[in-house]
Amino acid sequence: MRAVVQRVDEASVAVEGKVVAQISRGLLVLVGVENGDSGGDVSFLKRKIINLRVFDDSDGRMNLALRDVGGSLLLVSQFTLHGETRRGNRPDFTRAASAPVARDLYNALVEEIRAEGVPVESGVFQAMMKVRLVNDGPVTLILDSKN
Repeated sequence: MRAVVQRVDEASVAVEGKVVAQISRGLLVLVGVENGDSGGDVSFLKRKIINLRVFDDSDGRMNLALRDVGGSLLLVSQFTLHGETRRGNRPDFTRAASAPVARDLYNALVEEIRAEGVPVESGVFQAMMKVRLVNDGPVTLILDSKN
C-alpha cells in the first residue's frame, strides 16, 4: 500500500457538488492499494500514519503526532498512486489492486484507525471526488508498505 500524507489546516472531499467529508487541523492521506497487498500492509500504514511526528512542538520542531495535537484524519482512496509512467506518457495502472480487493483493504484501514480512537473521515470509494485542502507547511510525505 502506498500513501501520500499531507499536513493540513483543513481539508474536504465533495462528490457531485456535495461535501461528504471534512476535517480541520490534521492529515489528508491519499491511499493506493497494490496487487498483493494484505492486512499486514494495512497495519503498517495505520501504525505509521497515526504515529508520524509531523506537527510542531513548542520549540517549532516536528515532534508531535496526530493525537498529540488533537488532529483529525481524512482518508481518500487513490488508485492512481500505483500508476506507472516509465514507458510512454499514458499511465499504466496494472499494479493497482482490483476494486473489490482495494475497497476491502481501504475500509480495513479506515476501521483500524478508528479503533485506535483517532477521528477519521473518508472519501467515497471509486467516486469522482473534488479534494480541497489548505496545506500546512507544506509538509508532504510518501509512505509505502513495501519499502
